Amino acid sequence: MICKQFKDLQLSMLGFGTMRLPLVPGGGTQDIDQAELDRMVDLAIAGGVNYFDTAYPYHGGCSEIAIGKSLARYPRESFFLADKFPGHQNVRGVKQLDPEQVFEEQLKKCGVEYFDFYLMHNVNEHSMNYYGNPQNRFMDYFLEQKANGRIKHLGFSCHSAPEGLKSFLDLYGDKMEFCQIQLNYLDWSLQDAKKKCGILREYGLPVWVMEPVRGGRLAKLDEETEARMRALRPGESTPAWAFRWLQTVPQPTVVLSGMSKLEQMEDNIKTFSSEKPLSDEETALLYSAADKLTSLVPCTGCRYCCAGCPKGLDIPNLVNICNDMRVGYNINPVARYGAIEDGKRADSCVGCGQCTKACPQKIDVPSVMKELADKMSSLQSWEEICREREAAQEAARKK
Repeated sequence: MICKQFKDLQLSMLGFGTMRLPLVPGGGTQDIDQAELDRMVDLAIAGGVNYFDTAYPYHGGCSEIAIGKSLARYPRESFFLADKFPGHQNVRGVKQLDPEQVFEEQLKKCGVEYFDFYLMHNVNEHSMNYYGNPQNRFMDYFLEQKANGRIKHLGFSCHSAPEGLKSFLDLYGDKMEFCQIQLNYLDWSLQDAKKKCGILREYGLPVWVMEPVRGGRLAKLDEETEARMRALRPGESTPAWAFRWLQTVPQPTVVLSGMSKLEQMEDNIKTFSSEKPLSDEETALLYSAADKLTSLVPCTGCRYCCAGCPKGLDIPNLVNICNDMRVGYNINPVARYGAIEDGKRADSCVGCGQCTKACPQKIDVPSVMKELADKMSSLQSWEEICREREAAQEAARKK
């Protein structure tokens, strides 16, 4: 396992992110498959992974409990556990969260007496209304917990534009030890991650990476690109290329991967067993693939949008269906959309905009819902669906 030095610690470069844990078949987002998670944790630790990341809202509050149970089978000093304070939720109006109440609850849920790493969660343009207000005194509380040894290292995760990142650092940069940002070869330019890395370098902060494969979007590319990838690196998976790209960026210390299957863990451990950064030719191939993806809605499936939706829509699922339709006509998204119950489809969106305010990617969700609703309403019959599919296939053959 590749390890990176952070102060006096050796951290595994691969970190286990617990936002997308395995679920019990047929269950909801809170029904985590504990036995499967235990197997994944066992495989991770055997493979050299020592960094585990959770957060208060993941899996409806159940991620902390599940990963805590799994890690409790190991000596406390054998792993590093990270958790986060959800100050962004105070802005969204879901509930008003008190730092002390949340922190004590998190320790209890995880079954630990301290957190190795603790982050201010989801700093962005909207949450700066909370994080940027010194009267909230959240930072005083967490600095006190650090002084008491209940937090070993303090940092933050950030989904804002470069200007928002700098704004937070101007306030608290001298108190932060690391920053977690969305970093991958698509967002290097699309979300100006390159500039964010430059800002963090100026402040002397190491980078923790989230969304390295963009919620799975970079785990599967177009057939032409993947054929060229296989020719250049026969033994590497498509997700591995995204991780290898990160090895060309000098700042990442920890790369968090949200894994839900043993096979993903196995592949990622294999990738992070050695450093094999991409060549200029290989990097150019990924940037070319990124250019083909820029028409997609940049949803990562974080689900922050869902909490405030008055209709209770599964927005990430609907956005994913819309993206499938944008990439090219396919019967699969149509069938998935048809399986959604009445009142939960895109045409139920009331356009209130609560989702857009909560979205770290600044997606205009109501317009996406309208696009999807309009597209689906235009499909009048299975015969028409088949005709459109055949037309799309014929057009693809002519290209």
